[in-house]
Amino acid sequence: MARPHDIRPPAPTLSTKWIAISFGVAGVCAALIPLAALLAQQPPRAAFVVEETGRGFDTLQSAVNSVGAGRATIEIAPGTYQQCAVQTQGVITYTAREYGTSIFEGTACEGKAALVLRGSGAEIRGLTFTGINVRDGNGAGIRLEKGALNVAFTRFLDSQQGILTANDPGGRIYITRSTFSGLGTCENSAGCAHSIYTGDYGELTVRESRFERGRGGHYLKARAGNVVIENNSFDDANGSGTNYMIDLPAGSTGRIANNWFVQGRDKENYSAFIALGAEQQIHSSDGLTVNGNEARFVPGLRRSSTFLADWTGASISMSGNRLAQGLQQFERR
Repeated sequence: MARPHDIRPPAPTLSTKWIAISFGVAGVCAALIPLAALLAQQPPRAAFVVEETGRGFDTLQSAVNSVGAGRATIEIAPGTYQQCAVQTQGVITYTAREYGTSIFEGTACEGKAALVLRGSGAEIRGLTFTGINVRDGNGAGIRLEKGALNVAFTRFLDSQQGILTANDPGGRIYITRSTFSGLGTCENSAGCAHSIYTGDYGELTVRESRFERGRGGHYLKARAGNVVIENNSFDDANGSGTNYMIDLPAGSTGRIANNWFVQGRDKENYSAFIALGAEQQIHSSDGLTVNGNEARFVPGLRRSSTFLADWTGASISMSGNRLAQGLQQFERR
């Protein structure tokens, strides 16, 4: 009787040898296929993908419609799109697959904006809006008509307006690390357009953003009751026919802090950098703090101006502002 260690497996037959050789050759061939070629065999992702469902769409509007009253994120592939969309419900995040590479150019829905928002809320991340112009002069990257809005790492370029909103006293807007360049106009019957123009919103926060190269109107005009405007740059050196850097025409409280301002030569109105309550007084401005800002004129320019011009008579706290020669800190009007 054979001992256990003397037992040998049967010799492979021709068929088993062929199977082994076949698998070996297949493995070698697979190893020789370049990774790029394997990836190229995968179907391309759609331009607009709803992350929660994985569904892809050829148009942004169809992706928005698929969300309905729900909550979702729409990922947008790199490319330049002559498209726009209207959101009427739900909460949607619009995000570039690669920040700065998803561009919406030259197309406005409802004669308003590339994105018209009147759902429960929206967030915009890493997109670019450019060349948005409409007949009444209010063409914008974003027209916010209702709901909360967050904007981050987004560019608004060479359009009539960057962001324009309706009134929503219970709403909140938060903007950070975004660029507003080549915006504004006062050449149309609807009045002046601005880089940002918010209606009577409850709260507006603008942080760590850049405003530059204005083409008319104000850089930031807001009728919000409470504002936080801090750590931004307002560079008017290459502006043309611009007005105030910040205009709070209905009065506001909150804080304006640690911003950098430079006023350029080509101004329609250079009398003030910041205007408070110049049109009406819907909101109290008592307690507004303006501190730690730096303001100057473009190099070589000599003129007189006021850093903060106030029409409200409110109690305002100002401290630590570094102002250029010829620029007085405060004036009651």
